[in-house]
Amino acid sequence: MLLRDVFRFTGRSVLAHRMRSILTSLGIGIGVAAVVLLTSIGEGINRYIVEQFTQFGTNTIAVQPGKANTLGISAGVFNSVRPLSLQDAEALLRAPYVLHSVPAVSGSASVEARGRERNVNVFSVGPEFDQAFRFRVSRGTFLPHDDLERPRAVVVLGSTVYEELYGNENPLNDRVRIGGERYRVIGVMESKGDMLGIDLDDTVYIPAASGLTMFDREGLHEIDILYDDGANVNEVIAGIERILVARHGGEDFTIISQQQMLDVLGSIINVLTIGVGALGGISLLVGGVGIFTIMTIAVRERTGEIGLLRAVGAERSRILQLFLGEAVLLACLGGLGGLCAGVGIIAIVNITIPAMPASIAIEYVGLALGIAVLIGLVAGVLPARRAAAMEPLEALRTE
Repeated sequence: MLLRDVFRFTGRSVLAHRMRSILTSLGIGIGVAAVVLLTSIGEGINRYIVEQFTQFGTNTIAVQPGKANTLGISAGVFNSVRPLSLQDAEALLRAPYVLHSVPAVSGSASVEARGRERNVNVFSVGPEFDQAFRFRVSRGTFLPHDDLERPRAVVVLGSTVYEELYGNENPLNDRVRIGGERYRVIGVMESKGDMLGIDLDDTVYIPAASGLTMFDREGLHEIDILYDDGANVNEVIAGIERILVARHGGEDFTIISQQQMLDVLGSIINVLTIGVGALGGISLLVGGVGIFTIMTIAVRERTGEIGLLRAVGAERSRILQLFLGEAVLLACLGGLGGLCAGVGIIAIVNITIPAMPASIAIEYVGLALGIAVLIGLVAGVLPARRAAAMEPLEALRTE
């Protein structure tokens, strides 16, 4: 029996039992589709997070109060030996390669203007916030370079806040009340969208010192550092540490580079992606059991056929190839069908729900197809070996 005859025989065997072949391949197809869908969502979320963080540049460092043992939100946000101050933010401008040092305090408060009231995010920041994070002002100016401790009572409105309070009217030099205090509007920001669920347009920007008073805080939530593109991040961090240790008398702060944040978030997303991919892999195992069952039945049904092939000179290795090929073909058909279904669903989701992050993870798709073929091969080994081990006369006698 020639090799091309093996392929022809295998294909005809699958086509001869179409319904059984479809049902057998369905388990593998569902598994591959599940892996494609779940890992694509995980990959999409990973890319979404990277895009959210890198839209403000890749050379930023966050200094948080309190010493944290692990990366993430510093415990000092809630309790600290010595809080970060406005003077600390000014001092960090002297660190090597530092371009901007932005003090930050955030919260929420009501904003009242022209008889309208709205509860919004309040970002209390330094005057270099717009330059450090690539924000643009659509009209007016951003916060002025006043004395950080005695700033003027001025505010810059996010685009959504401006539209809700003023419509198309000019808000510049108008007076608004934020948290019970009066502020003069000096600017309106361009639309920036969301960042990890925070609407940056439904926000107002006031001086950092005003935020400390408004939210009754002793220290800053964070100091954000923008450093030179060509600088080594470790050198920048070392310079920041020297200045703050000298000012605080000890290391009671946490420094987190943007790359560290991305690495931590990326590792979490990767674990979740692998986890949900493994759930889809359970369907692949179920499909493998189905192939094993069907091939075992096929060997029993085709005992006479096997005996005839052996009687006319087919070697045992050829019989083994015939049944292994059939099992692998069923797995491949199911895998390709599941791949097409998964990719099609992702395409439909991207068109109908653009806000939902979903991106095909090529490595996981290839892995799923490879596992599908491997499962077909493994599932077909025992039935194929049983078929190859049959003696011609015994097989014919059984028929």
